[in-house]
Amino acid sequence: MEYGIFGLIVLVLDIYAIYQTLTSSASTLAKVIWTLVIFFLPVLGFIAWLIAGPRGAAARV
Repeated sequence: MEYGIFGLIVLVLDIYAIYQTLTSSASTLAKVIWTLVIFFLPVLGFIAWLIAGPRGAAARV
């Protein structure tokens, strides 16, 4: 059960990261690369996105 909850948390965080990436003002290539990294490396991709990823449009205001 513990791993199921952890997996659900990772899924929610990854969906949030992908949404924020797709709504950012980054180039299309950067959006595709970040989305693939987050998709194929869910935990490491999310951590990398937190540190260096593009931010959503609301964060730019």
